[in-house]
Amino acid sequence: MSSGEGADLVAQAAPSEPEPPQAKGTPSNTTTAQATHHAPTGEAASTVEDAPSVSSATAATAPPVTEPAAAATPPMSKNALKRLRRAQEWEDGKDDRRKRRKEKRQTRRERQREERAALVAQGVDPRSLAPPPRPPPTLVPVALIVDCDFERYMTDKERVSLSSQVTRCYADNRAARYRSHLWLAGWGGAIERRFNDVLGRQQDHWKGVGFAAGDFLACAELAREKMRGSEGGGEMIPALQRSLDEPVSWDVAEREPFPLPDEPALPPLDERYRDVVYLTSESPYTLQRLEPHTSYVIGGLVDKNREKGLCYRRARERGIRTARLPIGEFMVLKSRQILATNHVVEIMLKWLECEDWGEAFMAVIPKRKGGKLIGEGEGGEGGEEGAEERVEGGDDEDGEAGHDGKEEEVGGEAAESAEVANAEVITGVGAEGATQDTQ
Repeated sequence: MSSGEGADLVAQAAPSEPEPPQAKGTPSNTTTAQATHHAPTGEAASTVEDAPSVSSATAATAPPVTEPAAAATPPMSKNALKRLRRAQEWEDGKDDRRKRRKEKRQTRRERQREERAALVAQGVDPRSLAPPPRPPPTLVPVALIVDCDFERYMTDKERVSLSSQVTRCYADNRAARYRSHLWLAGWGGAIERRFNDVLGRQQDHWKGVGFAAGDFLACAELAREKMRGSEGGGEMIPALQRSLDEPVSWDVAEREPFPLPDEPALPPLDERYRDVVYLTSESPYTLQRLEPHTSYVIGGLVDKNREKGLCYRRARERGIRTARLPIGEFMVLKSRQILATNHVVEIMLKWLECEDWGEAFMAVIPKRKGGKLIGEGEGGEGGEEGAEERVEGGDDEDGEAGHDGKEEEVGGEAAESAEVANAEVITGVGAEGATQDTQ
């Protein structure tokens, strides 16, 4: 009997062991033979033949591979499914909305042409029907900085509202009689991603706007270089020249609206940034006039009035001057309301044009707030109590007052992005948490 035949008899006489459970798609007919068969000649040959047999046996006895638990996605809630459905419907209807806007513009222009032709037929001079020529905007040496570095304090829905307000700030500044140096500080994170993705990078086509990834002080340094650079920071208009000729008073309130604790001690004013003023309603100082070569910071915060004093503390900790708009000295509001970021920007631009806070407030503050100027014989107590402005950002999400038709005159991209943002605020598209009712 040869050695090969003896090995075969041993293999046949050995009791058969139960086969281990096989994974799907794994062959099972060669496992035992490969595990027990050895070549009769030489140790090297046995090693070569045993290598694949060992790996096959190991694969056969290994436990079946299961999918990781993290791969199983939890079921979505009804609200999340509704948000996704609304977002998809909004995206699908983009072309229809653009078509309706175009048809609306064409209809309005056709109606205006017909009305004009009817007046001319009645003998009206056509030259009297033409709108007065609009003076070209004049750049002035004043910087308005929107501090967008409050992302962690806002929900997704509030960030959508902020993007709408930023778009309106650009539209207002571009259409203003006296145009400021507009800057966006803390540019990055969710607001930049939204402009890049949802709004199609429309900010790349904006003119006269600066974007800074750093904080508001780094942005103020860039604005200072622009205003005092060799290229010219703007024209010294009469309103700003009077601020140079006459001493600007900084009136401090008898009672500090938002007192901060003495400990830890707050740093003194930083002399390097004397040309920076952070606008906040918690400041004990009232802004009387705008000064040339000065940067005014407006907090881009939409937080439903949750974070009181946030901008005031941020400015005081950095040693920056603060001031509040003199709304209580000029107006009485029916309720305690706050201003949107774009409203504050428009008020500042309006003051540069008329040099009158009362006129600027009446032209910009929404009529639904029930504001009226303080008249003769009316005390100032009611105005101080009822006219609270929260300059650091705005919860007035729509921000439509004073903007009727303005975005369309300024540019189609501003109007479309503002409409997209407002519609998303109404529908709640993009909000991860529970939807909130708009005011």
